[in-house]
Amino acid sequence: MADAETEAAPAPDAAAPVPNPAPERPSLRGAVRHGFEKLSREKLLRSYSWNIFRYIGDYLHLLGVFALLMTLAKNRSCTGISRSTQILYFLVFVTRYLDLMEETQAFYLVFFKITYIVTSIIVLAIFYKLEATYERQKDTCSLAVILIPCCVSAVLLAKTSQITDIFWTFSQFCEGFAMVPQYVFCYRDRMAKDLGVTFYVLSMGAYRCFYAANWIYKKVQMPRYSDFQSWLGGLIEILFFADYLLSFTGLSLLRSMVLKVDEKINEFKDKVEMKVLGSSSSVARESQAAGTELRQRRKADEAEEDIDI
Repeated sequence: MADAETEAAPAPDAAAPVPNPAPERPSLRGAVRHGFEKLSREKLLRSYSWNIFRYIGDYLHLLGVFALLMTLAKNRSCTGISRSTQILYFLVFVTRYLDLMEETQAFYLVFFKITYIVTSIIVLAIFYKLEATYERQKDTCSLAVILIPCCVSAVLLAKTSQITDIFWTFSQFCEGFAMVPQYVFCYRDRMAKDLGVTFYVLSMGAYRCFYAANWIYKKVQMPRYSDFQSWLGGLIEILFFADYLLSFTGLSLLRSMVLKVDEKINEFKDKVEMKVLGSSSSVARESQAAGTELRQRRKADEAEEDIDI
C-alpha cells in the first residue's frame, strides 16, 4: 500500500534547454598581479640599463662628436671626413629620438639626444659651407645601397606597425652601417695622418663596443631581456670596426672586399647615370679633384713668389 500511495517522481524533460553557465569574471587579483609583475620587470630593466658600460659608451660617443667638431674647426676644412657618414648619423638621430616629443624623460637622456641632433646638423652645415674642401673622390660609398636594405628590414622586423617603432628599428640598422662610408674613405686615404680624424673613428667604434658590453650585462642580469634589432645593428658595426683596427696591422679581412664591392657598385651606378642622364658622378668627382689640385698648386706657387719677393 505504501508503494502504491507513493507518487512517482516526474522524468526529466530531455528537450528542456540547459542553462548556460555564468561567464567567468576575470580575477581582479590576477590582473593586478600581472600588472605589478610587468611594472617590476620594466623597473628592473631600467635599473640594469644604467650601468658602467652604458655610461662609458655614452661619453665616448659624445667625445667622438666633439672631436669631430674640433677637427673641422682646427683644419677649417672637411679633409678626411666622409659626408655620407654624417648624413647617415643625422638620419639615425632624427628617426630614433622621436620620443622627445612624446615622453617625459630624465635630463641625462634629453641632453644627449638633443646634443646629437644639433651637432649632426652643425656638421652638415659645416660641410655645406666648406664644400670646396670636401674630398668627394674618396667618399665613394653609395647611400642608396645602405638606406634601401635598412628601410626594408625596418618594415619587416619592427616589433609593431607603429611609425615610431618602424623609425626606431630603421635607426638601429642604419647605425650599424653609418661608419662604413668613413671606413671606405679611410681605406682610400691611406696616406692621411690626421690624429683628429683617427681619434673620432676610434671613439665611435669604441662606443659601440661598450654598448655591446651593456647589452651582455643586462642579458646576464635579466635572462628574459631581448633587443634583437639593437643587437644585430651593433654586431654589424663592431665587425666593421674590428676590421678597421686590423687594417693598421695590414691584416684587414674586409678592406679589399669592401673596396671591390664599392667599386662595382659605383661602376654600375655610372653606367645607369650615363644612360639616363648622359653624364656620371665619377667624372664630376675626377674633374673636381683635378680642380682642387690645380687650386692647391696655384696657392703653392703664389706662396713661393711671395717668399722670393
